[in-house]
Amino acid sequence: MAIDFHCNLFTPEAIKKNWYDAPEMYRLIKWWKMEDRVQGKTVAEFLAMMDEAGCDTTLVPAIRMFSYKKKTLVWNITEEEVFEVVKLSGGRIQGLAGFNPLLGMESVRQVEKAVREYGFKGVYIHPYGWGIPLNHRQFYPLYAKCAELGVPVSMQVGHSAEHMPNEFGRPIHMDDIALDFPELNIIGAHTGWPWTEEMMSLAWKHENVYLGIDAHNPKYLEPSLVQFMKTRGQNKVIWGTNYPAVMHKEAIEIIRNELGLSEKVANKVLHENAARVYKL
Repeated sequence: MAIDFHCNLFTPEAIKKNWYDAPEMYRLIKWWKMEDRVQGKTVAEFLAMMDEAGCDTTLVPAIRMFSYKKKTLVWNITEEEVFEVVKLSGGRIQGLAGFNPLLGMESVRQVEKAVREYGFKGVYIHPYGWGIPLNHRQFYPLYAKCAELGVPVSMQVGHSAEHMPNEFGRPIHMDDIALDFPELNIIGAHTGWPWTEEMMSLAWKHENVYLGIDAHNPKYLEPSLVQFMKTRGQNKVIWGTNYPAVMHKEAIEIIRNELGLSEKVANKVLHENAARVYKL
């Protein structure tokens, strides 16, 4: 059974607030023609969809997404919102904390609370709108705390589909983090495209760096990335959806049947690597 390491909060209330009522995100719905996918689900409905797809566990992040232009929060998905669906899922949905670098230690303490009290499995960062790169000193208290807690940090790298500067998500910024925090597991989400080769090089170089293939339908993955998955990167690639951008059933079927991966490698990408990194 697969593990989705990155799935957006899916309840009807969350879909309305974070997608349809947020102009930046509603633009993506229209651009990507996602009207049929961006539909709210109850926890029971979502678990049934996971069952049909062959997905055992899903990680849902609290997300602080900041507008580069308006300097306000585009998304403010709280740990408490995520914890509500976690509690109803029978352990099949796990939470990831969010982070606001402008709040400094206040946000670090919220992360610690989420891990220690709510049982969250890690942290997710959306870097672009803050106007600071991932290796900026304002993120370092978070990395230190996560290293102390023994939980991984995932971060979107590559381009931003939102109207935000891509530069702040360059995968190469992860190089400094991996060197300064060798005991911290780091996942570069969204493949790092268009700097996919850069992201692959970091996952190969650092024992503690992993490459997430969420947000991109697997049939559109770069050929070099598929080759990396088949060979020296088979222990370093982690599957996710960024749902509703990608649907679980279609993605799992493509990875198992259409990319030319052996069953052993497909199982690593879909399950084993995430289980190891997130201690599931």
